[in-house]
Amino acid sequence: METDLRLESSLWIGNKRYRAVLTGWHFNWTEVDKKNRDKKTISVPVAEVIGVEEGRVEILPQKSVEDTDKDFTVFYVKRRRSGGSHGLLWRVGRTQFSCPSRVLRDQWTKHLRTALKTHSPSRPHRLLVFINPFGGKGKGRNIYHSLVAPLFEMAGISCHVIVTEQANHARDHLLKKDLRGFDGVVCVGGDGMFSEILHGLIGRTQQEAGLCENDPAVALQPCPLHIGIVPAGSTDCVCYATVGVIDPVTSALHIIIGDSQPLDVCSVHQTSALVRYSVSLLGYGFYGDVLAESEKHRWMGPLRYDYSGTVVYLSNRSYAGIVQYLPADPVHSSPRDRTRCLSGCSVCSRSTERLFSHSSDSGSLYSSHFSQFSTDSEGEWVTVEGKFRCVSLTCMSSSCPRSPEGLSPSAHLADGTGDLILVWDTHPLGFLKFLYRHTSTQDQFDLPFVEVHRVKAVRFSVPPGKEEESYEDIKGSSGGIEEEERSYVETVSRNGSQQHLAERDKGQEMVKEQKTAPPFLCGLCCSKAPAVSVWNCDGEILASTEILCRIHGQLVRLYARGIEDGATMHNHSWENDKCEA
Repeated sequence: METDLRLESSLWIGNKRYRAVLTGWHFNWTEVDKKNRDKKTISVPVAEVIGVEEGRVEILPQKSVEDTDKDFTVFYVKRRRSGGSHGLLWRVGRTQFSCPSRVLRDQWTKHLRTALKTHSPSRPHRLLVFINPFGGKGKGRNIYHSLVAPLFEMAGISCHVIVTEQANHARDHLLKKDLRGFDGVVCVGGDGMFSEILHGLIGRTQQEAGLCENDPAVALQPCPLHIGIVPAGSTDCVCYATVGVIDPVTSALHIIIGDSQPLDVCSVHQTSALVRYSVSLLGYGFYGDVLAESEKHRWMGPLRYDYSGTVVYLSNRSYAGIVQYLPADPVHSSPRDRTRCLSGCSVCSRSTERLFSHSSDSGSLYSSHFSQFSTDSEGEWVTVEGKFRCVSLTCMSSSCPRSPEGLSPSAHLADGTGDLILVWDTHPLGFLKFLYRHTSTQDQFDLPFVEVHRVKAVRFSVPPGKEEESYEDIKGSSGGIEEEERSYVETVSRNGSQQHLAERDKGQEMVKEQKTAPPFLCGLCCSKAPAVSVWNCDGEILASTEILCRIHGQLVRLYARGIEDGATMHNHSWENDKCEA
């Protein structure tokens, strides 16, 4: 009860006096002036307390997550190295306070421990930790033992640590070993390590539930264990898109507090077999070619992505394809509504009841042949055919330090949908403009050759006969540019893409100029281009060209709370950017 737990103290910090009050739910700091009047009060929920333990030396000097009043609060007992008095030390924002009285310290320690036990039942007590010793620059072990492990120990969390020795070590362990007694799984590494744990936990959950992962019509069972991500790899897109920063200490604090962020997962199937799971990027065309090219130059390290991107761009490739997608209800959300998915997102919150209201019926969302959507309000399958620079599907914004807004800035983490981005064949300079906008805060969808749809499922296939055509046959035209443009417009009109029809009138002249422009640096780069591309699935190459994807709403949960407002490095609105442009 609120009245059962209360402790109040008056402390002097330098020349200022403070009154600290601990109640059942909140911890309040109030600065008091010389006339005993309150000046400023900071209220912190008890759930934000990290831990209380005696004999701890201060391990976070000058460390703060963010310079805001919403910072985490770290409690621990400080022991002076000079050998003297002990004292309770805590942090509110960037301000540190100490309590020199031993009796008072014992009272605070007892009350805080009671408060944590009473009001933080969701906190993990035992974790399974996987460390990738080879990811990034090989600093995974050092990051965990120097920054993360002391915080876990302070919070009273016991950890079983496994250092991976080979590829899929973590996945195989999760599929075969006994996981009883663990509250969550933590990966210390990059996106590759996270993908291993994702596949292991989802596969283990479906095995125990008796569900077949290879059946795309089956509603998968959500995973009971949470996943924690401690960034220590070369790519940390998932951590950045769910937390807003790439910082091991921040991620550790989210794990300790027991934050819970649901996350959508996309299953990728070929015919009747599961290929992979994806949470960030599933890309065909440009993004697939970049990954395939980069595999030839792994000796270059992270620079291989910049080099490969330049080579693929100069190759000026486009690919024929048939895209079928199942549109989501636009009433719930839209990829063009410019509402970012932040901590406490209302769109994701409203989606929880909608997603799990029919979870018991595996066929309530899709028929066995994926012929149509069962809910009339969300329409039927839509088909578009043409030549694309790239086809992308993402379940999140896919933001990163280089692209602070991501591939789809308005994508949501847990609304049960994905964003399908279609970039039609266009002039290389127009495509370069599209790529450049990923590094800025400009709207990359405000281009006449770009389509974006919020979808529940996607199917991609290659037009009959196109598999055996050479690149010159695809680039060449038997019917000329006018016939290609007319076919493209008729395809869009036939399939009811209202969004693209509205943009056609204002961008028709621009598209025509781009289509009639001569090839850009088409010499040696384009002479032996393949007729089909490959899929880039979260940094892994898929050999299958024809795939079927389905979005599974809130299939896993992360130890995160979403991007907090103001926590991102770039916090500019799109409206201001358009005005500046």
